[in-house]
Amino acid sequence: MANDSVILEKKGAALWITINRPEKRNAMNGDIIAGIANGYRMAHEDAGVRVIVLTGAGEKAFCAGADLANAGAAFSMDFSKPNGDLADLMRLSQNATKPAIARVNGVCMAGGMGLLCMTDMAVAADHVIFGLPEVKVGVFPMQVLALLQSIAPRRLVNEWCITGEPFDAQTALGAGLLNHVVPAAELDSKVDWLISRITDKSPTAIRRGKYAMRAIAAMSFDESIAYTESQIAILSMTEDAKEGLKAFGEKRKPVWPGK
Repeated sequence: MANDSVILEKKGAALWITINRPEKRNAMNGDIIAGIANGYRMAHEDAGVRVIVLTGAGEKAFCAGADLANAGAAFSMDFSKPNGDLADLMRLSQNATKPAIARVNGVCMAGGMGLLCMTDMAVAADHVIFGLPEVKVGVFPMQVLALLQSIAPRRLVNEWCITGEPFDAQTALGAGLLNHVVPAAELDSKVDWLISRITDKSPTAIRRGKYAMRAIAAMSFDESIAYTESQIAILSMTEDAKEGLKAFGEKRKPVWPGK
């Protein structure tokens, strides 16, 4: 399936969501946000999809942030609505129970950093430049902070947000924003490798595991240990858990029923 601004393509067990505005450095507008949200929903409605890949078209940009060609539109809001579209997309991504990988093929700035932080894992080409330059146009990466603050060290987040200065892929890797940095020519093979390491595992374990990770994020230790001991008991009763243990005993690869 495709539209003008976001391409949705199923490749094996992966649903690829590609921002398709390379001439605008894949800058976000309302159609982009809606298209990505549609991709997340489609992935969760299709039992054959095991992983989401989020990327940008072309070689220059993953996403350069909000489209500032019409600055009034970029930062306009309907104040009668309690929720904004980008914030709702972030909510959708954090409640997702299928894993998502960011394939960072080019510049990742401002709102693009928010898209990066939405995902569970990220692979970037070694030439990619990152940044939160909002202060240069009189605003601040408010919504990005909701996700970024739990991923990168506070001192680095402070510097990125307050100075607005860009940083490179190795800095992003060291800060925990990325899982892997590879030469551009190896980007797709590394993403494919990561997909393969997900799709041969239990879909039920991943689905319930992601749900639990989300649930315990704001819990104390006492709350989270009580919650997770009940969750492992429930998980042990699933068909995937039974198949996994049986396959282990029979020294063969499991055939996951996904239940």
